[in-house]
Amino acid sequence: MVGILVNILLTTSLSAAENLGFPHSPVPQCNETRLLLEIEHCGEIFKKQMAHVDPQHWCNLTHFISEYNFFSDCTEAKAQAVDCFWPNPLVENYIIQIHKHFFFNCTVETVVWVDPSDDMLAVLILIPILLTLAMIALVVWCSKRSDILA
Repeated sequence: MVGILVNILLTTSLSAAENLGFPHSPVPQCNETRLLLEIEHCGEIFKKQMAHVDPQHWCNLTHFISEYNFFSDCTEAKAQAVDCFWPNPLVENYIIQIHKHFFFNCTVETVVWVDPSDDMLAVLILIPILLTLAMIALVVWCSKRSDILA
């Protein structure tokens, strides 16, 4: 019997805030349909702006950084205007589509690291060793000279 009463109290969502008379603020709901329409508008503006950029420069961000920044700011503003978080999966998927459309061929060339030759490796190892020995010799020599000068 007690379990039923506890269950009733919990399901009716009684809380201390309700008992104190605090007003409840409604939680805004994300309007995903409107969000898709709004970010599509941002995408159309971005596509028009990118039409003025030479396709050879699409992989160089310095050529279209302001356009991309406007696109990013636009999607963020539109998401917040329709009470959605930013970024969210819908916006991320749309941005990925934009990337696939404009930047599909922008692969980073992988750098193949090659070990230095044996001669170069010997020089790179010996220089710090010789400098360390020279500094030790200089300190010892200066300490002997200070004994003579004092």
